[in-house]
Amino acid sequence: MGPDVPARPLTRSSASEFLEATLVAVVFALFVRTFLVQAFVVPTPSMEKTVLTGDHVVVNKFVFGPRAFAAWDRWLPRRSVRRGDVIVFKFPEDPRRDFVKRAVALPGDVVEIRDKVVSINGRRESEPRATHLEGRLWPDDRELPEALRRRDQVHAFQVPALSVFALGDNRDNSYDSRFWGPVPAGNLKGRPLFVYWSHAPGGPRRRGPLRWIADFFASTRWSRTLLPVS
Repeated sequence: MGPDVPARPLTRSSASEFLEATLVAVVFALFVRTFLVQAFVVPTPSMEKTVLTGDHVVVNKFVFGPRAFAAWDRWLPRRSVRRGDVIVFKFPEDPRRDFVKRAVALPGDVVEIRDKVVSINGRRESEPRATHLEGRLWPDDRELPEALRRRDQVHAFQVPALSVFALGDNRDNSYDSRFWGPVPAGNLKGRPLFVYWSHAPGGPRRRGPLRWIADFFASTRWSRTLLPVS
């Protein structure tokens, strides 16, 4: 009999290894997107000049999350919403849409708006990033459509439990809690951290790779790259 031939070690095919690596990457990406961070695009000017139309922002999704896993708090610090936080949430009237606004009042706070001036618990709001770009003032006149009156006049009311009253920084051009009410806590998705890319409205649109690349560089607002959102 001839010499023994050593047995060949069992090996997995390259295809199965590639498939496994792909599945691991997909699962990890889904985990990160679901629980940790996610990218969002700002579609409207309601938060100018804090964030602009065309800003792409990275959102911290765990910061307002439920405290279901206390052991994670050391690594994933969570907290309640604070006045002044910029928040991303599911639009209460259409949860398929995401909105970005600023939290101005918390549960139990009494909110009132008179002639564009926001008061919280009887004290005038001090939000330096809020802007009014339109000089016109809509009075509290019942002859006016409610949509016009509520932009500049909101009668005093108390924010319900587990809710947040949110306004856009561009106060004269924002569809927010003045019109459809407080944001339920269950609709909160997270807090924007920074702008990772920003482009002028429309962005790169020309056909052809070279023209698209030229449009990309021309429409990108480079000064906003990695700009913190606050």
